[in-house]
Parts: sequence; C-alpha cells; structure tokens
Amino acid sequence: MEFFYVSLLCLFVFLVCLSFHFLFYKNKSALSYPLPPGKTGWPVVGESLEFLSTGWKGHPEKFIFDRMAKYSSIVFKTHLLGEQAAVFCGASGNKFLFSNENKLVQAWWPNSVNKVFPSSTQTSSKEEAIKMRKMLPNFLKPEALQRYVGIMDHIAQRHFASGWENHDQVVVFPLAKHYTFWLACRLFLSVEDPNHVAKFADPFDVLASGLISIPIDLPGTPFNRAIKASNFIRKELVAIIKQRKIDLGEGKASATQDILSHMLLTCDENGKFMQELDIADKILGLLIGGHDTASSACTFIVKYLAELPEIYEGVYKEQMEIAKSKGPGELLKWEDIQKMKYSWNVACEVLRLAPPLQGAFREALSDFIFNGFSIPKGWKIYWSANSTHKSPEFFPEPEKFDPSRFDGSGPAPYTFVPFGGGPRMCPGKEYARLEILVFMHHLVKRFKWDKIIPDEKIVVNPMPIPANGLPVRLYNHNMQA
Repeated sequence: MEFFYVSLLCLFVFLVCLSFHFLFYKNKSALSYPLPPGKTGWPVVGESLEFLSTGWKGHPEKFIFDRMAKYSSIVFKTHLLGEQAAVFCGASGNKFLFSNENKLVQAWWPNSVNKVFPSSTQTSSKEEAIKMRKMLPNFLKPEALQRYVGIMDHIAQRHFASGWENHDQVVVFPLAKHYTFWLACRLFLSVEDPNHVAKFADPFDVLASGLISIPIDLPGTPFNRAIKASNFIRKELVAIIKQRKIDLGEGKASATQDILSHMLLTCDENGKFMQELDIADKILGLLIGGHDTASSACTFIVKYLAELPEIYEGVYKEQMEIAKSKGPGELLKWEDIQKMKYSWNVACEVLRLAPPLQGAFREALSDFIFNGFSIPKGWKIYWSANSTHKSPEFFPEPEKFDPSRFDGSGPAPYTFVPFGGGPRMCPGKEYARLEILVFMHHLVKRFKWDKIIPDEKIVVNPMPIPANGLPVRLYNHNMQA
C-alpha cells in the first residue's frame, strides 16, 4: 500500500512539473532563443551616427556589410534612431518580412516622422497610412495612369524647354527635382504654374532632408528645420484646399481631376469627411513620395549614361524610333511607353546600384523566431535594399552596370527591391516608371552630355545624390521637341 501512495505521489509531482514545463515553454519559447548577434553602441544614440554617417560618406551599404561580415549575414542587432533594432539581410530576410506583413510585423516610422506630420490626432499614422494605401490604387494603377501620359509629356516638354535647352551646362539634380515635383503638383493638386510650384520647392528639400533624422528639436538641426518647413508647406496646402472647395461648389473644378478632389469628396464608413489639415498632411506625404525618389533615379540615369556610351546608344536608338513615329506636336501615348523595354532595363539597373529607398523599418507585433534568433515584441526591424542589390550571391559582379540582368523573368524573387515588396510595395511604382521613362525620352532625343566632375562624390541624405548636384556639359542634337 505504501508503494502505491509513493507511486501516486510521484505521478502527481510528474504531472505538475509537466504542466509547469508546458506553461513555461508556451510563454517563453520565443525568448528562450538568443538575441541576434551584434552591438547596440552608445547609450541613447546607439549606432545611429554610424548608420547615418556611412550614407553621408557615400557608402550606405558599409554599415550593413561590415556587420554582416562580423556578426551574421542573415540578421544582426543594433540600436537605431532611439530604438532596439534587428537588421534583416538578404533575400530570406526580405521574404520573411514581406510575407509576414500585419501578421508578425507592421510598418513603423521614427518619431521624427510623426512629429513632422502631427495633424492626424484622431488616429495613428499607421491607420492613416492604411487608408491612403486603399485610396491610391484608383489613381496609380496602370489603367488610371494611361490618361496621365500626355500630361507628363506636356510638362516634360515645358521642363526641358525652360531648364535645359539653350544651356551649355546644367546641374542635373535640381532640374530633376523640379521636373518630378512639377509633375506631382500637377497630377495631385492640378497646380501647374511654374511660379507656384517653385514656391514649394525649397521647403520640400529641407523637409525631405530632415524627415529621417535624429529627432533633436533644437534650432539649426535638420529635424527642427524639417518641422518649420512642414508647417510652411501645410499652410500653403490648406489655402489650396480651401480654394478647391470653393471651385468644386461653383463647378469650376472636377470631382475626378486629381487626388485632392477625391479626398475632399470622399467620406469614411461613418459618413465623415476628412479635415483640411488631415488632407494637407496626406498631400504633403504624397508630394514627398511622388517626387523625391524619382528625382534621385533620374539624376543617376544621367550619371550612368554619361559614363557608359554603349548604354546611352542603346537607349538613344530605342527612343529615337519612338520619336520618329510621332507626328508634329503629337504627345506620347501609353503604347509608346510599353515599347521602352531596354530603357526600363537601364533604369532598373540604376535603381539596383543607387536605390533611392535604402530600406525601411518594421515593428515586431509579437515575439518570434527568425533564423534561430529571438526577435522580441516591440523591436524595430530594418531591411536594406543594398544587402541584396550589392551582393555577388544575387547579382554576379554587383558593381558592373548590366541592364541584361532584367531580361526575361529578371532577378530572383526578393532580391531586387527598390520599391519594397509584399503588401507594402510602393503603390507609386508604375507612376515612377512612367515619369522616369518620359524623362529619359526627352533627355536622350535632345542631348548627349559629359560629366564636368568625373569623380564626383555621392552622398546619401536620406537618398543618394551627387555631392555637387551632377553638373554636366550638354551637346544638343539640334532636334525640335
């Protein structure tokens, strides 16, 4: 009998221990794995200065590749912009993040972004971004973009006539910014007057430079200047919004003419319309996204075509075949854009070597395991375009300019990510493709050019740009637009 009670007691203890084991394992399984290797740097600032300074020095990939070599080629930990962070690298990291959007991870922006766009007080910036992503496809899908081709062609003609023609030398980056910003103002706001567009240009440059920065709000810091610039632009946008309301009421504006009209006339599921400041913030974000990245891409297209005469000749031949098929004064059409296959391959290779979007942040929604390492809930996760774009594993001879990489089915999935990927892939991808190809068409049919500074330094702040703006010497083909 004593043996029976001892056995029963042992069984009871075993079951209790087993229960505690499963309870502990269930709650702590993710945290039982080690954190990714790496270091967190200095108190408060972490490794933010190193992260940003490698870009300022023109080699943003150095921060990533140095730590991939030292710690792990898949994932390492760091501390960026005031947050504990893990950097996911390579195609496997991209696939994991893009496939687990809103499951294990969600979009995250540094505090600097929320402080620069402060008006959406009723909902979070994440919720506002979701609303925008639902709204944008109506304007940025290929079917909708078809009606923009002629408008873009018209603006491009005016841009090249005023800024490039009759000049022996030009500085490319400011001109590229003017072109893409003019297009964004015209297509999002129906603002076309060059003087009105110019009024926004400088504040937008200041805003873009300080948007992703260390959020120190002291006079003279990039962050402080960005806040002041955003306040100025917001006031200007509110004035445009108020006038548009009047024009819509009087029948002087169309309900479908641009995104601004759509925002003013569309209510949410509760029948509420957006407030003027909320619309101003959204338009502000669209104008930044709609021109800044494309202006960087256009600038680097000019750079690489200057350095690679054989690539220029291929683009020139393709674009001249299209130009010669047009009648006097006839604008480009959607069908013409579809013929620019080699030109787009060239543009994609530029986007691989100098991606305007260097990477983006996510936030862990719960504890999870990646590649044998624990990622705690709340940690920020950064993915880097350069971890695949500049990797010989995915792009042999990665520094070589080779548009043929994009022939056929193109690069392997999750390796070419200038527009991100998954549910959060940039909704303006097709819009960017259109404005870049229209720019290339007008550029090469008018000019050849040489770089004035052969070894001009590249800086990244927050997008790659030539340090001196890429001055070039122009040689006109003597062909009328």
